[in-house]
Amino acid sequence: MAKVIKIGHRKIGQGHPCFIVAEISGNHHQNYDEAVRLIKAVAAAGVDAVKLQTYTPDTLTIDCDKKWFIVESEDTPNAWRGHKLYDLYKTAYTPWDWQPKLSKLAKSLGLILFSTPFDETAVDYLEKEINPPAYKISSYEASHIPLLRKVAKIGKPVILSVGFASISDIKLALKTLKENGVDQIAILHCVTSYASKPALADINLKTIPDISKRFKAVTGFSDNNGGIKIPIVAAALGAAIVEKHVILKRSMGGPDASFSIEPDEVAQMVRQIRKNEKMGTDILNTPFAKEVIGRVKYGPVNPAEIYNGRRFSQSIFAINDIKKGDTLTPDNVRCIRPGDGLAPKYYEDVIGRTAKGDIERGTPLSWKMVKTN
Repeated sequence: MAKVIKIGHRKIGQGHPCFIVAEISGNHHQNYDEAVRLIKAVAAAGVDAVKLQTYTPDTLTIDCDKKWFIVESEDTPNAWRGHKLYDLYKTAYTPWDWQPKLSKLAKSLGLILFSTPFDETAVDYLEKEINPPAYKISSYEASHIPLLRKVAKIGKPVILSVGFASISDIKLALKTLKENGVDQIAILHCVTSYASKPALADINLKTIPDISKRFKAVTGFSDNNGGIKIPIVAAALGAAIVEKHVILKRSMGGPDASFSIEPDEVAQMVRQIRKNEKMGTDILNTPFAKEVIGRVKYGPVNPAEIYNGRRFSQSIFAINDIKKGDTLTPDNVRCIRPGDGLAPKYYEDVIGRTAKGDIERGTPLSWKMVKTN
């Protein structure tokens, strides 16, 4: 794969400045004017791009009270705990009719805007209404093979977060993207623990140069931790892309507030990364840097990543009641969050089979529930 990719007017990779991305996520609190203020604030802070998330509660999951749909782990942010996935996403999603307007705003401010789609309908919408220059795939969707195939067939650059993915998971994702038409791919190391005060030994930034060597790809870091010190070290270590959640004020609360940074912190991070690029730095020799550089690590790094990988990944679920003998179709089974069912890579194998018995809506699919063809 290419060691340099191009998104919009920006070349990204070896020999080019770090591509700094502000992740808006749900930090607009579903207030359009707040989203506008946030984009203007990060533009003033000097980022290169802003990223949205394109989903609705109904495209990402279903409204269901079964145990698989409840966030229960104490390793998740307080704002998530005890909520149904559907209710959590209902408070966090970015209304789709905002997104073309926010794209125009970003362009007027000299920013590149792109988004993370979470299902195929989101890809169709983004292509029709925004025509983004690239697509981002979240760590939880790195195993969503039908979605990767859909995005890849468009042929635009893809930024792939790999979070808790194993080496074999990453190889399958890359194979899917490349076989379906993408030749510009960046891979982001990511820790999906969502900690305001992260365990530094879990960060393992040493994985970033290993990704570059192992997969011969542009590499970077998607940071889901509080503070700005870790992404500054990541950039100094060679991350060609740094992505960070942003918010006007953490005191405003919200699902991602605890691990997001404010505009003045964004500006400080950008200034330090640019200063280090121009003047060099000995930051990698500091005790803090040595701790967060750590070791090369693929797969879950802690119990939080194990839990989050299961709860927030997508898998095949019954989305309507299915009777014994019914044919499985997109009307009764879908890839949705959570990840307790069959992996999305089996979706096309499942469609067209028949149910061995009754399957209730909101049940994760397993092979024992379906007849072999």
